[in-house]
Amino acid sequence: MCGICGELRFDGAPADLGAVAVMMERLERRGPDHGGSYSDGALGMGHRRLAIIDLSIRSNQPMVDPDLGLALVFNGTIYNFRELRRELEGMGYRFFSDGDSETILKAWHAWGENCASHLHGMFAFAVWDQSRRVLFLARDRFGIKPLYWSRQGDTFRFASNTQALLEAGGVDTGIDAVALNQLFTLHAVVPAPRTLLRGLRKLAPGHWMRIDAHGRQTERPYWRLEATRPERPVSDSEWLEAIHFALREAVKKRNEVADVPVGVLLSGGLDSSLLVALLAEAGVSDLRTFSVGFEDTPEESGNEFEYSDLVVARYATRHHRFSVPNSEALWRLPEAVDAMAEPMFGQDAVAFYLLGERVSRETKVVQSGQGADEVFGGYFWYARIGAETQGTWLERFRKHYFDRDHAEYLRLVGAPYQGEDHSAELIERLLAEPGADEILDAVLRMDVTTLIVDDPVKRVDNMTMAWGLEARVPFLDHQLVELAARCPPELKLRDGGKYPLKAMARGLLPDAVIDRPKGYFPMPALKYVRGDFLALMRDLVSSRACRERGLYGREYLDMLLSAPDLHHTRIQGNKLWHLALLELWLQRHVDAVG
Repeated sequence: MCGICGELRFDGAPADLGAVAVMMERLERRGPDHGGSYSDGALGMGHRRLAIIDLSIRSNQPMVDPDLGLALVFNGTIYNFRELRRELEGMGYRFFSDGDSETILKAWHAWGENCASHLHGMFAFAVWDQSRRVLFLARDRFGIKPLYWSRQGDTFRFASNTQALLEAGGVDTGIDAVALNQLFTLHAVVPAPRTLLRGLRKLAPGHWMRIDAHGRQTERPYWRLEATRPERPVSDSEWLEAIHFALREAVKKRNEVADVPVGVLLSGGLDSSLLVALLAEAGVSDLRTFSVGFEDTPEESGNEFEYSDLVVARYATRHHRFSVPNSEALWRLPEAVDAMAEPMFGQDAVAFYLLGERVSRETKVVQSGQGADEVFGGYFWYARIGAETQGTWLERFRKHYFDRDHAEYLRLVGAPYQGEDHSAELIERLLAEPGADEILDAVLRMDVTTLIVDDPVKRVDNMTMAWGLEARVPFLDHQLVELAARCPPELKLRDGGKYPLKAMARGLLPDAVIDRPKGYFPMPALKYVRGDFLALMRDLVSSRACRERGLYGREYLDMLLSAPDLHHTRIQGNKLWHLALLELWLQRHVDAVG
């Protein structure tokens, strides 16, 4: 797990190595163990390393293979690198390191643009082919690892976060009106290639990009998820057995492919608890687990310790439990916002940031339960969407998912940002893509391949990597997801959702953990807004910077400020928090570098 960056010039001038150095500084927290750079005329690349596999200097980056004429910067982990290495050695390739990075160099040389389809893991990488003068970039199937880029005139730059690109300068920081509509409709999700800022873009998950020395740019998908039933009928017991095997293997891989200890972020929910159980089932001893909790409000508990403690007692893990007072969460909120490559409305972003700080003192790698709800139908709105019988697929989805209908959105934003319902256009197109048998097949596929990428997946990466902590997400193992996507939705949604996981957990976990109501990583102070948190939000949306920016309609703001506890989205996000968070992000990321 690392941070990568680079620049390619198309005008014959050498790469600006000063800009590369500036980007590397903004990536240092992602990779505190080593920094290095590489240049070849028009191309310059930088890398910050978090050493997890092959801790020796042989796996430092940028990695150069002089025999093949290739250079690499890579962020992520390739779980099948040992199998790929044996295959490539059989083809005549010789290796000089023991890690997974070098496998990518050989894979590009052997398979070219098809190389990413051979990789099993999470990754964002760039390969420079010295003889062809071609830069090749690729991102994993679910966008677990970020890859942003910008293009200004004759200069192309890429980096693991937007902060690096903004710091390097020259980026158009105007608001993208399409992205703004998506941000406030899809709970801060802005799907690739857009970001909120016009001058910043991101490579889509499951895609590669190729740029030559003349600036010709090509982008293609290398993977697609099918959500259709198999030709041969499969019984419920067969589905459950196959899913159990696939998840067990995914958890095992993410524990074994590391030369440092691997812990588990244990929230107390079914998903993370099941990871602990499967690791114990696989014979892993000395399990390290980590939980965080916040202050209660009258409406909601701020922790799930009663459930995580049951799992700790069952498996005798080496447990670390952290309690964070609201006062600390408040004064450290700007730090968490600084770690956000894009605005994030999820209330658990601050929780993950503070948890990541503490966990990073104990280990470099953890497994986390993100993706289980999207893959196996754990959220309440899936059943509601499935129960709808009237209207188009878009209308049925929008009714239970959109944060705001378009009429409300037009009241929210100022006149310069009003326009078409871009979110509805996007969702309608995604739901209509071929390869989905039923509406819930299409919804779950869209969620796991698009919406999850820029909400929980991005949030976990940003908040853990801010502390040099690698988070691995076995529920997003692509072989497991491919299997689950073909499983009938009614089996996944049985018994309140995530039935395959609940069935698997019987006998491995206490029934109280399995049968508990669906929970969320709680931080009640950002849902039920009052006191110092309300004062902060009021100050942000009333600030001179916010007024001059002109993003928000004054009447809409006044409505939220008059009763901040009464205005929540369909999935229970606080609407005032959304507006305040965006303003804080703009002040700290855009205004600060302007």
